[in-house]
Amino acid sequence: MSRVKRGVIHRKRVNKIMKMAKGYRGSRKRRLKQAKEQILHSLSYAYRDRRNKKRDMRKLWITRINAAARLNGMSYSRLINGLKNAGVEINRKMLSEMAISNAEAFTKLTDIAKEKMAAV
Repeated sequence: MSRVKRGVIHRKRVNKIMKMAKGYRGSRKRRLKQAKEQILHSLSYAYRDRRNKKRDMRKLWITRINAAARLNGMSYSRLINGLKNAGVEINRKMLSEMAISNAEAFTKLTDIAKEKMAAV
């Protein structure tokens, strides 16, 4: 049986790992073993935090809506309940953008929610 040399394949694998470890500090970008370990952690953090980012953004939108709603004399929960009862279907991202960039339209929405809350 003939001898198999794997230098090219090994080098290709090492280069792939070291390319991914670019930007790390210290031995994590220089040593293969530590670079490999750090890449495994980094990839799992990236996967986890892509999901956490969605949660964080929703929290931010709710905080902004609550602040704007309180300026109009309502709490966040009453605003959302009033809008739901009025049949207004608008997501929290758009509500947040309206609260920042178009305060008059947001005030109209709070008035709609107030009317619905008074009627119920």
